Amino acid sequence: MSEQRQISGNGGEQAALWNGASGQAWVEHQGVLDDMFRPLEAQLVEAAGRAAAQRILDVGCGTGSTTLALARHVGAEGHCTGIDISEPMLAAARSRAQRDGIDATFIHADAQEHAFAPASFDMIVSRLGVMFFSDPARAFANLRWAATSDATLHCIAWRSAAENPFMTTAERAAAPLLPNLPPRQPGAPGQFAFGERERVLAILQASGWGDIDVRPADVTCALPERALAGYLSRLGPVGLALQGADATTRERVAATVRAAFEPYVQGDTVRYTAACWTITARATAAASPSGQDANHA
Repeated sequence: MSEQRQISGNGGEQAALWNGASGQAWVEHQGVLDDMFRPLEAQLVEAAGRAAAQRILDVGCGTGSTTLALARHVGAEGHCTGIDISEPMLAAARSRAQRDGIDATFIHADAQEHAFAPASFDMIVSRLGVMFFSDPARAFANLRWAATSDATLHCIAWRSAAENPFMTTAERAAAPLLPNLPPRQPGAPGQFAFGERERVLAILQASGWGDIDVRPADVTCALPERALAGYLSRLGPVGLALQGADATTRERVAATVRAAFEPYVQGDTVRYTAACWTITARATAAASPSGQDANHA
């Protein structure tokens, strides 16, 4: 099942999607999702500590869990900024920051096109949020423009669909019952757009980043079994398709999909392996937002 969001690209359709029902569903399930991806968040906080980063940008920040964790880490001496296309998610992030007394900034914008001030951040991170750009090289050039000289990039992205069967189980099980379920388009912006390591390397090389390292990481993630039914029925392509389905179809799909996940259920916990890339790079060359050399912009 694909529970990941598009944070940029594909124009107004995606903006409408994630500023509407899908964004609201993510907000409603934020606790389950944040706990499930806590091991990935911890990797980014650890990386920020190693880099001694003080001004951090979190790309595709969603409801703000990673941004706030990083803000707690840097403390009063630093500052963290999250950027996302979804205003409902950002509203939740701002509310959480206010509730917890954390000084963080949240920007409602497309990170591919946003006019960042140059050299604003000494570290740029993302937890599963950079695979959705319509023009990835342009997006990473724009992020390079926002980075200070010698800033670090640390992103976590999904590997291929074949290596992540948990993420596609729902749509495979539901397909016979939902004939209009849209198929994944190979190479298109989406959850597995960064599945090929060579493509990731080429994108970063084309956008002004150096010292690039893309290595596999297999991370165990978990969620409570009691949360599985809601997770399956509200999020991802199946959840989206079910929004317009009749009650009978919803019940049949829910039962069929839930049965397909039985191999992942261990008592009261659902466990699976997230097959990801850990992507790191350094801002070693000057760049403009368009990806041209700054001296020729």
